[in-house]
Amino acid sequence: MALREEIKKLTEKAVKELYGELASPQGKVRIDQPENAEFGDYSTNAAMLLKKNPQEIANVIKSDFLEKIEVKNGFINFFIAKEYLQKQVSEILKQGQSFGKLRTGCGQKINVEFISANPTGPLTLGNGRGGFCGDVLTNILEKSGYKVTREYYLNDRGEQIIKLGHSVLGDEEAVYKGKYIEELKRDVKKGNNIGEAGSQAAKIILEKMIKPAIKKMGIKFDTWFSEKSLYQKSEIKKTSDLLKKKSLVYENEGALWFKSTQFGDDKDRVLIKENKEETYFLSDIAYLKNKFDRGFKKLIFFWGADHYGYVARLKAAAEALGYRKDQIDIIIMQLVRLMQGGQEVRMAKRTGIYVTIDELIDEVGLDVARYFFLTRSSDTHLNFDLDLAKEQSEKNPVFYIQYAYARIHSILAKFKNQNSKIKITTKNLKLLSHPSELNLIKQLIRLPEIVGDTAGDYQVQRLPQYAIDLAVAFHQFYRDCKILSEAEGLQKARLGLVLSTKITLKNTLDLMGISAPERM
Repeated sequence: MALREEIKKLTEKAVKELYGELASPQGKVRIDQPENAEFGDYSTNAAMLLKKNPQEIANVIKSDFLEKIEVKNGFINFFIAKEYLQKQVSEILKQGQSFGKLRTGCGQKINVEFISANPTGPLTLGNGRGGFCGDVLTNILEKSGYKVTREYYLNDRGEQIIKLGHSVLGDEEAVYKGKYIEELKRDVKKGNNIGEAGSQAAKIILEKMIKPAIKKMGIKFDTWFSEKSLYQKSEIKKTSDLLKKKSLVYENEGALWFKSTQFGDDKDRVLIKENKEETYFLSDIAYLKNKFDRGFKKLIFFWGADHYGYVARLKAAAEALGYRKDQIDIIIMQLVRLMQGGQEVRMAKRTGIYVTIDELIDEVGLDVARYFFLTRSSDTHLNFDLDLAKEQSEKNPVFYIQYAYARIHSILAKFKNQNSKIKITTKNLKLLSHPSELNLIKQLIRLPEIVGDTAGDYQVQRLPQYAIDLAVAFHQFYRDCKILSEAEGLQKARLGLVLSTKITLKNTLDLMGISAPERM
């Protein structure tokens, strides 16, 4: 269990002991890390929520891992004991690659669907943002004990395929433009009708543009789900029949409507048009049912900003099918702007003036692309600074973090060249008392908290910030504390701390899908 959770349990226990069950605060008890170390390593607002005397609560809380508890400005501030921090070094060394792993998921099945771009053109920066964030979230969920399936939903039928057909046949209804369309015109068989031309072009785009780009992004999908299969297996009809059986549809002016307002949507939605053509929404409902039928308890979707209006209707569909709305989480990815020299590089897929994710990775490298896309919350616009991304110095946060890892490898390599073995003992670790040593350990033990928080609210931007905090703490430790020139006991203690930092930093980089270079 993460240390913060232990503190939360102690606080809740003290509240219960003092005031009983009914005294639980209306707001959720929070255990935060104050920005100012003067206010402790952790702090809680429990007393203010309870409108009780904070000192009264603080007096009841007791634990071996706490050096002291202070009350200031209504907050209860916790200071972690040095002895506890020292022990955590050996605990991290013992857990190794498993450090940061949680069991909160209990093997629950989660489906995470991301990217799912229509097969009508190359993947752009917007697709890249959802791709990297979705991939990293699945890493976090797996680290938290969930059984996760990465899924790509392929819209391989319908209106956009017809539009693609017009475009590759070059008729007056052409919609998509660009160099890739000109190449497709050469590859698509002559004599195809519009639908056949669109389907063939979509397959080529998928195999020659989308899948190679996803591989370059370092992403592996467990499932590629075809929209066509829903029709081929009669799942569309079965879903429509189920909604009819539940009396959740009605006919109006020749169209079939879903009573989505009954479940909180702002208006009812068409499932089958007057011309008997099924809408995308009916496919979406059938696809939703398919996922739940496969045993998933939670569905997570990464959608572009233009899909915000679909959130309420999909949740309405889930409830209509007999599931809870909270079994669906939809993450809306805001727009990406590529900036160079202070100016925006414009992108527009249909006109053919755009930057593909392939081109960006070729320009700045996969590690940098991943990191920069992860740095902002999905609900905010992202300005991708191309100049900073290409910077090969400590100004570039990716370089700064990876340099910390390379420095660690160099330290350990020098020690091994002395034909020595690192044997860490409790006695050695008790020598770790320098403020920079203790501060580094405090950063190391945050990893389980970062994993737990992110698995709960999907805010993956915590990871790159944590990696920076960890690298800063390590570089500070390296500047302040000699390692290889110290007496044997202190040297081994500090080498143990270096090793535990290597483990934690590597585990963090792995979660982000970023490499850990041994040399730079």
